[in-house]
Amino acid sequence: MTEIYHRINGSEYRNIFIVGDLHGCYNRLMTQLDELQLDRKRDLLISVGDLIDRGAQSLECLDLITEKWFACVRGNHEQMAIDALAGRNVDLWFYNGGDWFNRLDYEQEILAKALIARAGSLPYVIELETNAKRIVIAHADYPDNQYEFGKEIDLHETVWSRERFGMLGEDMGDKINGADAFYFGHTPIQRKWSPFNLNYIDTGAVFGNLLTIVQVQGGANG
Repeated sequence: MTEIYHRINGSEYRNIFIVGDLHGCYNRLMTQLDELQLDRKRDLLISVGDLIDRGAQSLECLDLITEKWFACVRGNHEQMAIDALAGRNVDLWFYNGGDWFNRLDYEQEILAKALIARAGSLPYVIELETNAKRIVIAHADYPDNQYEFGKEIDLHETVWSRERFGMLGEDMGDKINGADAFYFGHTPIQRKWSPFNLNYIDTGAVFGNLLTIVQVQGGANG
C-alpha cells in the first residue's frame, strides 16, 4: 500500500543527513558518507528520490531502500520504473535513463523487479521532527503553499513539477508555510539553492559534480 506521508522522529537517531538525487552514483555516495563518518547503526540518511537511471550503479542505489539507515521519498524516476514494469509508458522510462534495466543479467533483473515493486511503497513526503523543528522532504515540490501532514496533494506534481522552481528563478516565488524547512531535488543545479525556507539540493552528481549532503541533526546542528 502506498504511503503518501511518512513521519520520522529525529530523537531516534544521532546524526541525520539529507542527500540530493543519486541517479546511480553509488560509489560517489559511499565515498562522501565515509568522509562524513556516517554510523549506520546510529545515523540516518534521507534521500530526496531519483535513486536510479543515467548513472552506472542504479541497482546498487535502488538496493539502499532495504537499509535501516536509509530513508527515501519517491522520485519521478522511481515512478517511471514502477509504471514501466506495470506495462505503462515503458519507452518514457528507457528514454530517460531506464535502459540500464535491459543490461541486467537474470539474477539482477529478478532483484531489480523486486526492488522496484518495493519502491511502490515509498512515500511521497517525509516529515522529520528534529531540534524542535519540522523539516519536510519531497522530490520535486510540495504542491501547496500551506503544508499539513496528511493533506491531500497532487502526487504527479509532487514528483514532477518545476513550476515553483521556475517562479523562484524569476523572483516571483515565496516560502511554504507550515514547516521550518523543505528539501527538494529533481532539477539539477550547480550548487545548493535555498530561497526562503526552501532548499534545492540536486547538484547533478551524475553529470560529474559532488552530491549535496546536508546535515540537519547532530554536529553543529545538534
